[in-house]
Amino acid sequence: MSEIRTRFAPSPTGYLHIGGARTALFNWLFARHFQGKFILRIEDTDRVRSTEESIQAIYDGMEWLGLDWDEGPYLQTERFNIYREYIEKLIKKGKAYYCCCTPRELEEKRKLALAEGRKPKYDGKCRGLDKSESGEPHAVRFKAPVEGTTVVNDTIKGEVRFENSELDDLIIQRSDGYPTYNFTVVVDDITMGITHVIRGDDHLNNTPKQILLYQAFDSPLPQFAHVPMILGTDKTRLSKRHGATSVIAYKELGYLPQAVMNYLVRLGWSYGDQEILSRDELIEKFSLDNVGKSAGVFNPEKLLWLNAHYIKEENPENLAELLIPFIKKRGYTVENNEVLQKITLAFKERSKTLVEMAEASEFFFKEGIEYDKKAAEKFLTPDTVEIFQILIKRFDQLRTFNQQAIEEVFKEVSSQKEMKLGKIAQPVRVSLTGSTASPGIYEVVEILGRKKVIDRLSRAIEFIRKQ
Repeated sequence: MSEIRTRFAPSPTGYLHIGGARTALFNWLFARHFQGKFILRIEDTDRVRSTEESIQAIYDGMEWLGLDWDEGPYLQTERFNIYREYIEKLIKKGKAYYCCCTPRELEEKRKLALAEGRKPKYDGKCRGLDKSESGEPHAVRFKAPVEGTTVVNDTIKGEVRFENSELDDLIIQRSDGYPTYNFTVVVDDITMGITHVIRGDDHLNNTPKQILLYQAFDSPLPQFAHVPMILGTDKTRLSKRHGATSVIAYKELGYLPQAVMNYLVRLGWSYGDQEILSRDELIEKFSLDNVGKSAGVFNPEKLLWLNAHYIKEENPENLAELLIPFIKKRGYTVENNEVLQKITLAFKERSKTLVEMAEASEFFFKEGIEYDKKAAEKFLTPDTVEIFQILIKRFDQLRTFNQQAIEEVFKEVSSQKEMKLGKIAQPVRVSLTGSTASPGIYEVVEILGRKKVIDRLSRAIEFIRKQ
């Protein structure tokens, strides 16, 4: 087999959405599996909707997911000389012609065809004109065959047949000189040596037009693979209401890239019943043979479950680095990465996202905490003042302020006061965190550090006395 060359070719008219990211991922995995090349091409010929911000959003999304490209990024707006050269080739071959029909004329023809129950395709009025007869301005149309059948041999869909009589003489260059989508795609894929075109099945109806262009250029066809769409849980096309936002939005919501990658690849592809696959496993096992024929259904709960798994599996050092932006977003500075690693260790088993982890661990960074009203009423009572005073004294005397030493202090106080540990731990938890839920109390005390613990216990005593 010659070198595999795949491509991802988004239009920069918005963010990199979930469907586009999955297409990029399938192309990237296929190329990596066969040690081929993955090319990034930006189809920015839509002058009205294409923006620099959208181009950057595509780069950012792909880089976050770890989808590195081997060639590119190519911009179509920088390739106009190539498109003009290929348009001239078709004209010289008699496979394209100049069309001087105005938009108004074309609209009238379309309305008439619809009124007569015909398909609104171009009637071929300008097929016989040469350039001198066409006048200015003029468009250029591809001269499609009017008889026969164009067959798409699709890796996923199988054989799909299109009658040429149903196809149109598509415009390949507008009257303003701009080339059109179906034409530029084919020229790019030819000149970039693309061997496999893996894309959403919403492009399937474009494929016979593109095949005819390949044939007009006497170029070999790539292998087409049209991947089923992603649907929402209500089985309608995926949209924002289903939670389908940009890839970067998931980053901002506290998802890990490996969780999103793992989830996306399983939306339409499977390897037996295996749900969790590492990046290396995906590269090793990915093939188009295991891409399903039916649409994938986007399940936010499943993605959340996967994210929780990857948070648990991530090492504390990496997790601490990933958590920093979320802590800063809540208005706190992070000075000690070692402390942050302890925080991630304390919360990784109970956090589904980094946003959730940052929110739950906020009490570590606050200068002053607020007590949950019900928790304070139940646990910050006059009989706890003496316990807090004893703990303050013992903590102040500790040479080593670690979990083992802290646990010993709790046990000593429990024995001395003949109280169950829980009866001591829960009031202390409320005094230190403001609520009744937190990681293990010994972990919390160690991470907060001696000074903060003593300050917060002292403040709790003042609070109780004021009540």
